[in-house]
Amino acid sequence: MPLVAGVDLGGNAVNYTLLDMEEQFLIETLCEYPARSREGPDVCLRQIMDGLQVAVQLAGVRLSDVAVAGLATPGPASADGVLSARGSTNFVHPDWAGFDIRGNLAGLLGKPVVYLNDGNAAALWGHFVLLGAANRATSISAIIGTGLGGGVVIAGNMIKGRKGFGGELGHVLLPYQSIQEVAGLVPQCNCGRTGDLESLCSLTAIERYLLPFFLHLYSDHQLSAATDLRSAAKLVRSLAESGDPMCREIFRVQARALGLFFDQMINIFDPDALIVGGGALEANEAFQHWFMDEIRDAMPVQREEQADVLIRIMPNGDTAGARGAALLALEFARQNTVE
Repeated sequence: MPLVAGVDLGGNAVNYTLLDMEEQFLIETLCEYPARSREGPDVCLRQIMDGLQVAVQLAGVRLSDVAVAGLATPGPASADGVLSARGSTNFVHPDWAGFDIRGNLAGLLGKPVVYLNDGNAAALWGHFVLLGAANRATSISAIIGTGLGGGVVIAGNMIKGRKGFGGELGHVLLPYQSIQEVAGLVPQCNCGRTGDLESLCSLTAIERYLLPFFLHLYSDHQLSAATDLRSAAKLVRSLAESGDPMCREIFRVQARALGLFFDQMINIFDPDALIVGGGALEANEAFQHWFMDEIRDAMPVQREEQADVLIRIMPNGDTAGARGAALLALEFARQNTVE
């Protein structure tokens, strides 16, 4: 029986899963391999292939058993997997500009590769699990990682848009000046915008803006001696999880930003569910509940009829993107009767 692979390329790691034609996952846990995307396409594509070989060995199958691969990457990118000419937070090497990542991976693999923005892929998985594959509901997903991805599913259909850039929720502008905790901060995103969701709610935002801002207020904090802000930023979530006051303030700001964003989404889409995922939520339940409560508290007062909208945590955490990509590959395989 042929298999399909789900491949989720992140800023630091590639995540893999394998799915059979009966919708059974052969890899249930996190299966990661270093991404090395900062070193450009040649190095990164070889890493993807090497990691896929590790994944099939872990599952006890062969690479030749994989009939179709689903690839998810950060955007912006077209619906066919051609990266934006401006690059992105995760694709800073100049050779990524305008690069056809889907087509080049298909050439290396020698098999069909289908493509989905990583936020869309996670959103597809979250909608599938939380609301059902055949459900005609609407969901909005925000995925917090190195950047901020997202996805909009309306009446069960993923919205890709005219050029494939639909669901780039990280670049929605916010009234960020209303977040009192960071009054005076002017956060800028890699996309060139000032005050979009990603500029405040992402690992990059912590490194560039939030951690330096709060370290000025908490000069005796254990991270104040850090010489590498990138490494220090990666410690903020675990410290916040353990109750560290400064790091909780950083995540409170991110929750405030999400609350403002979700308020806009409620007024545009009137969704059935709002879903939050990504590395920021890979934490214990107490922290997850605290963060979700902070999001709800940050949202302006809703109409009575809309105040009960569900806010849910993305199921399967860091594996959601790979699982969503595998679902897309499975759909392609079924439609094209691959062997």
